[in-house]
Amino acid sequence: MVGQAKARKAAGMILKMVQEGRIAGRAMLFAGPPSTGKTAIALGMAQTLGPDVPFTMIAASEVFSLSMSKTEALTQALRRSIGVRIKEETEIIEGEVVEIQIDRSLTGATKTGKLTIKTTDMETIYDLGTKMIDALSKEKVLAGDVIAIDKTSGKITKLGRSFARSRDYDAMGADTKFVQCPEGEIQKRKEVVHTVSLHEIDVINSRTQGFLALFAGDTGEIKPELRNQINTKVQEWREEGKAEIIPGVLFIDEVHMLDIECFSFLNRALENDLSPLVIMASNRGMARIRGTKFRSPHGLPVDLLDRVLIVSTKPYTEEDIQQIIHIRCQEEDVTLHSEATAVLTRMAMDTTLRYALNLISCGQVLARKRKSEQVEVEDLRRAYTYFMDEKRSVKWLKDQQGSLMFEEIGGEAEERDGMDQS
Repeated sequence: MVGQAKARKAAGMILKMVQEGRIAGRAMLFAGPPSTGKTAIALGMAQTLGPDVPFTMIAASEVFSLSMSKTEALTQALRRSIGVRIKEETEIIEGEVVEIQIDRSLTGATKTGKLTIKTTDMETIYDLGTKMIDALSKEKVLAGDVIAIDKTSGKITKLGRSFARSRDYDAMGADTKFVQCPEGEIQKRKEVVHTVSLHEIDVINSRTQGFLALFAGDTGEIKPELRNQINTKVQEWREEGKAEIIPGVLFIDEVHMLDIECFSFLNRALENDLSPLVIMASNRGMARIRGTKFRSPHGLPVDLLDRVLIVSTKPYTEEDIQQIIHIRCQEEDVTLHSEATAVLTRMAMDTTLRYALNLISCGQVLARKRKSEQVEVEDLRRAYTYFMDEKRSVKWLKDQQGSLMFEEIGGEAEERDGMDQS
């Protein structure tokens, strides 16, 4: 990342506290002008946390839906951000395959067989049914393979090829993995860890399809009574040492788009025992709180602002913008002339960074049209004349005032402005 040193240091401190599990139930706000890297910092935090810590990212406008209430959408987002690491013991059969014998009936309808497995200490023969024979064939298990069979589900996992069989063939594939023959008993008890979110547990228990409901997409509303039962059960698992809560992160972009009811719900939700770290981002200054006539910093109620840690982001410097343009050119495989880079940096300072970055691809198209692989200053200037930025668009609208359709003029517009300010 480029620039925003203070904001990134603050995010790093928050990350350490999240990884240590010490900041659950708190909130922070990234506040700053547009194009200052607020969302980029949040995405960087998600990558740093890794796959084990739940990270949910939503835009505030996603909360408003006809299919479910606002509070239900926020509840589901909060519970997606809380992981449950469930520990359970399962019996497995682990060893090196010595021999597989398969006998088929005359009609071929039924299959029976025997599987001989050994460890360094013992050797056992198991009778096979049709289901296990099909599973072994699917995994392409051969004599000399080291396998693990879950007795509960019947799932077969090929761990690799035994070192004792490493010289059976002159040539081996690059993906062939050699492992030692297991020691001890063939049947073992092994601890298996599953990590799921609270929302996934809610969906599985609220739908008749069970686990398959996760792939249906539309989860609908879930009854609070069911969630209370699940919370009680998870608490029992924690006390018994079977489960561990992993507080994650919920990132709400454009948080000023939420209304006063959502803010009130968030205030209450942050006091809950099962609450993740809530990170919000806003580019508003003094703005009206949706659903009220009152104005507040960043469009958030004062009581919620009092609860959050506020991290400010500042506009990028000229050196930062030049570095961002260089990185963007590498990503899009565009070659910029040194003078073109300076001109594009100046455009970003005078207009916006996003507008300048959009001109890179446009300049490349114009450069290829004149059969050149390098974007020159002239290409950027032509693209600048084709596409307007925000300031020139506003000026053009003022010049065209009265000639566009459905334009509010005179007292009607002033009257509405007065109503908004009140």
